[in-house]
Amino acid sequence: MNNHVSSKPSTMKLKQTINPILLYFIRFLISLYTVLTYIPYYFLFETRQEKANKIKAKPVNSKPESAYRSINSLDGLASVLYPGCDTLDKVFMYAKNKFKDKRLLGTREILNEEDEVQPNGKIFKKVILGNYNWLSYEDVFVRAFNFGNGLQMLGQKPKTNIAIFCETRAEWMIAAQACFMYNFQLVTLYATLGGPAIVHGLNETEVTNIITSKELLQTKLKDIVSLVPRLRHIITVDGKPPTWSEFPKGVIVHTMAAVQALGAKASTENKPLSKPGPLDIAVIMYTSGSTGLPKGVMISHSNIIAGITGMAERIPGLGYVTWSLPVKESLLVLVVNVCAADSIIEIMDRNLQNVMYHKVNEMSGFQRNLFIFRKVRGLLGGNIRLLLCGGAPLSATTQRFMNICFCCPVGQGYGLTESCGAGTITEVWDYNTGRVGAPLVCCEIKLKNWEEGGYFNTDKPHPRGEILIGGQNVTIGYYKNEAKTKADFFEDENGQRWLCTGDIGEFDPDGCLKIIDRKKDLVKLQAGEYVSLGKVEAALKNLSLIDNICAYANSYHSYVIGFVVPNQKELTELARKKGLHGTWEELCNSCEMENEVLKVLSEAAISASLEKFEIPVKIRLSPEPWTPETGLVTDAFKLKRKELKTHYQADIERMYGRK
Repeated sequence: MNNHVSSKPSTMKLKQTINPILLYFIRFLISLYTVLTYIPYYFLFETRQEKANKIKAKPVNSKPESAYRSINSLDGLASVLYPGCDTLDKVFMYAKNKFKDKRLLGTREILNEEDEVQPNGKIFKKVILGNYNWLSYEDVFVRAFNFGNGLQMLGQKPKTNIAIFCETRAEWMIAAQACFMYNFQLVTLYATLGGPAIVHGLNETEVTNIITSKELLQTKLKDIVSLVPRLRHIITVDGKPPTWSEFPKGVIVHTMAAVQALGAKASTENKPLSKPGPLDIAVIMYTSGSTGLPKGVMISHSNIIAGITGMAERIPGLGYVTWSLPVKESLLVLVVNVCAADSIIEIMDRNLQNVMYHKVNEMSGFQRNLFIFRKVRGLLGGNIRLLLCGGAPLSATTQRFMNICFCCPVGQGYGLTESCGAGTITEVWDYNTGRVGAPLVCCEIKLKNWEEGGYFNTDKPHPRGEILIGGQNVTIGYYKNEAKTKADFFEDENGQRWLCTGDIGEFDPDGCLKIIDRKKDLVKLQAGEYVSLGKVEAALKNLSLIDNICAYANSYHSYVIGFVVPNQKELTELARKKGLHGTWEELCNSCEMENEVLKVLSEAAISASLEKFEIPVKIRLSPEPWTPETGLVTDAFKLKRKELKTHYQADIERMYGRK
């Protein structure tokens, strides 16, 4: 069975309406500038192509099942960047001593909020921000020390769990550093998780204290506090909530400032009771998960240190100072949370067609040929030096587009929460698309045969199989879930811990990895053919007509169906061309429009070399987008297949025919 996703790049064509003579002159100037700037670059620096052609990783021996290692760690895997910095409190102390008075955490004041109406009629909140207010390394250290001491005064003990359920903000980082400093086990919960998932995480970890914000306390926690019987203290990072009378008896609400003041009073007498060790749990990270309730991944200090060591070696100029960045979705907790990066990639994937096919073609010919993407760069501040995608594989088209738009390297990384986010990262000078880079120096990767899917590490021209990650960054396992831990983790004869990812990979000759399939996405049809749902989605999701797509199949039927979130502008235009009219909901519920969209999907599927049995035969158009708030995708915008199946059960029965 061949499950390769087509690598044929999709083309983006723009109309040419500019005067040919003027266009020739513009191109001449660009060519002249290119030649003049390239000559010194050529002699002063090693060419990008020469770097790209270098071997980046090798198998450690000649056996097909051999692990691949970075060429910089062939003799041994790295686990610590600086000697002695083997726990997170030591890392922060190292940074504090080195950069004591330097600016660390910056927060911008919200001056105003405005409603901004989008072309499709939806209303977005536009936030007007003021200047940054900065805290130095010393400021953050003092606040974290006092906060940790205050929590200690409230009864928090070393090696016991404390939860943080909060948006990205400076206080999140201060609270995290306090927990690392005092050896409290930090339970992290996404701010976008639903009520049942939050209750599950809080009760499973038996927390008595939770750190949150006023907004989340009022919108999410208030209604479920009574379902968490062990809860005793709620600490709000941004002041008192407007009402106090609705909380169950025995639950006390504090402000972060009050807890810090409590700790400051006793700071000269009370030192941390227990410093963490490398093997102590630093974080219990509840993943949003694509199936069922979230699982708590137990991550030790040494796990995170190893992951950061691998990332720092691969990304120039990155050191432990990164641990002090204010957003938890930065490389600090890219180790455990790549939500924000994934969201940016998701936005770019969804808006690629809109920018290229609509915005650009609406310009005059002169504007179009001088399009420099300044406005697109401005979306992220205009000074981005590197973009790294760490979620689902980024399409080649989107990766090239982003690279041009932001005028900076756009790389990919691969890792799981279970591997501290670490696995592979592309070199900053590697502009190849469709790959996730070579193994980091902290880990090694091997491919395990998956007979059912037809993937073998002896495959030609390149080895393929299930990706297994080994190294000190591989985490302890799942909290209170020994069965799942045994299923996904194992130790080899040398005592090294391995993670079975469930993803299918392929190694290029230079040692870089491609993600080509997913074990859980494989379905056997009634006639015996195997269909990779992820492969089908990857071939179709970048059509301008499609905002999102989920392929579905089961073994009781012989064909694939799909749920599609269409692009409103594109679908409306298609309806106009076909002489169909109605509201957005009426168009999405129209059998005629389903058939028209199906024709477009079928043509694209054939162009992508999908087999006939892989092409969706029937589809359902969804008028509502899939967001984490709907519960149909994760915080990283990955499909939740179980929830999607439940949500569209009536449509599944319709498309397969009721029994």
